[in-house]
Amino acid sequence: MKTYGKFTAGLLVAWFAYALIGGALGLFANQANRLGAAVGVAAFVPIAVFAVWFAASNSFRKFLLALSPRTLTLLQSGRFIGITFVILQARTVLPAIFALPAGYGDMFIGATAWFAAWKLCNPNRRGSFIFWQLLGIADLVTAVGLGTTAGLINPHGIPMAQMTVLPLSLIPSFLVPLYLIFHVICIAQARRWKSVAGEWHFESLARSGHPEIGVLGR
Repeated sequence: MKTYGKFTAGLLVAWFAYALIGGALGLFANQANRLGAAVGVAAFVPIAVFAVWFAASNSFRKFLLALSPRTLTLLQSGRFIGITFVILQARTVLPAIFALPAGYGDMFIGATAWFAAWKLCNPNRRGSFIFWQLLGIADLVTAVGLGTTAGLINPHGIPMAQMTVLPLSLIPSFLVPLYLIFHVICIAQARRWKSVAGEWHFESLARSGHPEIGVLGR
């Protein structure tokens, strides 16, 4: 497990470096009124690699399922960065059709992440916990969809060009797929939570590092 931890951390650093350097070199830049193909590839490839690896490798899957669902959920607090979209829309830098739904959606997920982590992250509230994770995924999918189609919906509106250059290019090329992966892991963990002898033993399983629930507070 430690080997997977170091290797995964290395991959995350390499991924972030690619997104940062690619943004600095203008690889994702697109002056058209939409997110470009380069951004789409940067976002899709890590998700595809994760999905294949998670499905094909039992040891990798066990490593991920042993992570703390509470920590992964708390990391979604960073989504409050969505307020940036709202501010930039007010300054006519980003189109409202993208910035407002994506911005307010991210702000909601970011603001409620602590509640989901500390109040919903237990088997007694498994349904609510999974529902919150699905809301987070829906927000990300909506943001990507609107960012991609904004130019088609309003061809003469404010372009999406700012989302394809630094620092905002880091959001679709790194943060969006990373947050999506966190949601998927948490849902996979929650679906495996089980009751024992009619009572929930979430905390005891968590402290023992049981892979079907994830280790809390790690």
